[in-house]
Formats: sequence, structure tokens, C-alpha cells
Amino acid sequence: MTGYLYQCELALLELARRSWEDASCAVRMEVLDDIEFLDPDGHTPLELIQSKHREAAGSLSEAGKDLWRSVASWIDALEALAAPSGAAMPLLRLVSTQVAPAGTFLSMLRPGALRDTRAALARMEEVAADKDGAEGTAKDRELFMALAPAQRQSLVDAITVDDGAPVMSDLNPSLAKELGITPSDHAQAALDDIKGWWYGMAVGLLERKNPQRKRPAVSAQELMCRRDEILDRYTTRNLPITETLSNLTQAEIAGYEGQLVVNQMRWIGLPDPEIAMHLREYHHARAQRSEWLRTFKITTERLGEYEQELHDEWEHVFRRRTRRFHGDMDASERESLGQDVLDDTMDRVADRPARPGSVTAPWIGRGTVHGLADQADTADPDRTVGWHPEYQDLCKPREETQDQ
Repeated sequence: MTGYLYQCELALLELARRSWEDASCAVRMEVLDDIEFLDPDGHTPLELIQSKHREAAGSLSEAGKDLWRSVASWIDALEALAAPSGAAMPLLRLVSTQVAPAGTFLSMLRPGALRDTRAALARMEEVAADKDGAEGTAKDRELFMALAPAQRQSLVDAITVDDGAPVMSDLNPSLAKELGITPSDHAQAALDDIKGWWYGMAVGLLERKNPQRKRPAVSAQELMCRRDEILDRYTTRNLPITETLSNLTQAEIAGYEGQLVVNQMRWIGLPDPEIAMHLREYHHARAQRSEWLRTFKITTERLGEYEQELHDEWEHVFRRRTRRFHGDMDASERESLGQDVLDDTMDRVADRPARPGSVTAPWIGRGTVHGLADQADTADPDRTVGWHPEYQDLCKPREETQDQ
């Protein structure tokens, strides 16, 4: 079990380490290998990693399963990789918590000035050809020797042995360093939050049957964005505002005519100038949220949480304001009640930050709630927003029209 958890956390560590140099890199797991790093197009593996965790200190064996099963796995992966695309040889890494003894071919495959792949290959061939070698690796060694000499050399040239890796219980300091978490009173809490998010991502990477959870890969940009969101809970960094809250043109306002966001305001009798004011915030908040997502300033997960928080603020207002609503109210009373719901909601959501611990421009929250109101006929019941006390009934004709 520890080995599987180690694989997940090693993938996080490796992704964080790469993020400083290439934010476009992405990781996936259990497709061709334990861990894979992909090129910017998200399809071609640039690196395949075998993760080997052993709690007990010890030495890597030249004839052991950790090495030879990794070699067999790489041979299978390279055959699958080359068949459709003819892709170049990826880097092949064996990451082990054990140590390669001096003089073994494993030590010759470490990165650095003493690396010697030709000598390593000669010794690997000796070990692979040994008929008295460990029975548990016989088929793997035979698979290696079945390769043509040039193929064996090419394979060994791509292998790197990273031995002496920290064990599971010692990973946190390395993770904190690569994630840019500096020592503080909240360092451990921040790291725990990031790891909690990451394990959710790992489930998506490993999921095979559920299309809603399955993820092809996770990018370094996503990781850094989530890291910033989590660290911001312990700082006061704010999301950048790149939109200017300028008045909309008449053509832009006319473009919203007939949309539910406008209909909701007409149902409560708002005059056109006030509708234009609200549309201005809706329009620019939508553009700002899109920019945050595009530039990885916020994740879709956090944006969904933010919208849920705004919905909760609206619900408090709506339930309280409509508590005494009854069917005998005339149209003007219903409109007045709806205007109170709108006004109170706008006041409540203005100070709700898009990221905890930060400050968000008031029009972002107000505009985002209008975005929820624009989806009141299609959203899940626990995400609908409306102003008129009977907004749900008023939305139904549109729903029925869409269903036809």
C-alpha cells in the first residue's frame, strides 16, 4: 500500500520540480508506466518512470526484480509507443529508495560524469544471460536478450537510475521545497491541503470507467494554480483584475435581450438603466473569470466552490424574503419583493472573495450571481438563482421550449 501511495506522491514531487522550468509539462499515471511526463501536446511521453519503494534500507540487486521487471515494462511500453507514432525514445528512469552498490551496472547508469552506458550494457548482458540467475526474473531477462544488439544499446542509453530516493516518510521536506512552501506556522497545513487536492487528481488519473472523473493528465500549470490558491489562504495575495468596468454599448446591451439574465430582472420590474448597470457587471465578471481560468490564476474547482458560496448567500436572502409570500399578493408586491431579494443579494455577495484570504472587486461577485441567474432554467436545483418569488415557475416555459 505504501508503494502505491509513494507512486502518487512521487508524481506530485516530479511535477512540482518540473514546474519551475516548464509549466506546460503534464503527468499521467498507469498508462504506459507508473508515472509518465508528456510533451506539450499532451500525448507523447517524454519520460517513463518506474517507482520502487522499499522501507528497509538495502542495496539494489543487479539480478533483482526491481530492475528487470522495469526493463520488461519499458520494452512493452516502447513497443506500444512506437507502433502508432514512431515516437523518439523517451527517458527511462528507475527511482528507488534503495542504493546501487559501487561497481554494478546500476551505479553506471546514474546521471552524472561517471555514467557509462557501454560498460553498463556489457555487464547487463552478462547478468541477463546467466542461466543460474533468479528464477523470478528469467522471462524479463530473456525479453531483454531477445532485442537486437543495437536495440539493447539504445534501451540502456535511455535508462537512468535514481537510487537513494527518500522514503515515503521523508518526502514532505522535498515536496515543500519544490512547491515553494517556506517554513512557517502554516507550512504543514498548506502542504496537507495541496496533497489532499493532488490525491483527488490522482484518482482521476487512475480512473478508467467513470468519464466524469477520468482525466488524461494534470499539468504543472494546474498544480501551480492550485498551490497559489491554497497558499493564499494563509496570505493576502489577490487575484489580478484585468477587466475595466466600463459601460456597455447599446449594441452589447441589445445582445443580451431575451436571455434569462435580463428576463429575471424584467420579471421584478427593473427599469432599463438599472438592467444596463447589472449587465455591465455580469459582462465584465464573466470575461474576468474566463481570463483567470485561461491564465491559470484560478482552478475550475475553486471557481465552482466560489459560485456555491454565492448561491448560499442568495439562498439566505431568498428564503428570508419570501417567507411570508402568498398567492394573493398582486403583481407590484411580487415585483417589490423580488427587488428586495436582488438588492440584498448584491450587498451580501459583494464582499465574498473569489479566493479565501484575498480581496475581490465587488462587481465580480455581483456579476457572477447574475451568471447563476442566467442558468436558472438549466442548472442543478441546488445551483439555481432567481429574484422573483415565483422565478422557478416563470422559467418553465423556456425549459419546455428547449425540450421540444
